Formats: sequence, structure tokens, C-alpha cells
Amino acid sequence: MEVLDRIGITIEAGLDGDFRGRVKPGGKGRRQVTLLERGDWAAAMAEVGADLPWQDRRANLLVDGFDLPQIPGTRLRIGADVVLEVTRHTDPCDRMDALAPGLFAALTPDWRGGACTRVLMGGIIAVGDEIRIQEP
Repeated sequence: MEVLDRIGITIEAGLDGDFRGRVKPGGKGRRQVTLLERGDWAAAMAEVGADLPWQDRRANLLVDGFDLPQIPGTRLRIGADVVLEVTRHTDPCDRMDALAPGLFAALTPDWRGGACTRVLMGGIIAVGDEIRIQEP
């Protein structure tokens, strides 16, 4: 994982340079960009008594001061141009318990593991950009 200050996002490929965000032929792109709340990561770390950097979760974007909606179909605008649609919660993987015993379980309740999204509008985002719910 690489932590960046700015990145491009496209409908076809998700985050620039992240092959996991590319929409596969016949696919729906339900997991192009994953988002994690800083507070949820901190709560999980406190629960398991660990202090790991958020990127160990392998989420694409860390959001701070914003409660990610837990309703599929909700649209999020980041910065001036990027629009993401929440598709589902991000399931923690077995790798989490290898990082810290109990981390898988600590990330499971209440979407604490993050949200998966599909890209509806691309653009450039940067650290500090506002994230908000986009009204229909």
C-alpha cells in the first residue's frame, strides 16, 4: 500500500494504478473504491489493543470527520468532481487476524470495515477534500 496526497479516479479503472478497481468485462464495479472511517479504525485498534497504520486495512481512502452512510445506493461527492455510489460494506479478510488477533471480528460490526463504492464520476481528489452526501 502506498499513501498519496492526490490521486485520479476514473469510471473504468477506479483509482489510478490500482488494478483491483478496474471494471471487469461484464462486471458491475461494485468494489472500485473502498473507504474507511478513521474513527472506526481507531475503535477497532482500541478493541484489539493494537496500533497499526490505517493502510494495513488495505482500504483505498481514509475519511475523517464524516460518517459513511450504510445504505447502498447513497452517492458521495468528494472534492469538486468525484462521485461514488455506496454498494455494500467491505468485508474484512482473514489477513486482518494475522495483523492483530481479533481484528477480523473487531472490523465486522456496523460496517466498521468500511464501504465499497462504484465510480459514477471521475476526477482528481486530494487530502483535505470535502466529502459529502450528494442529493439526487
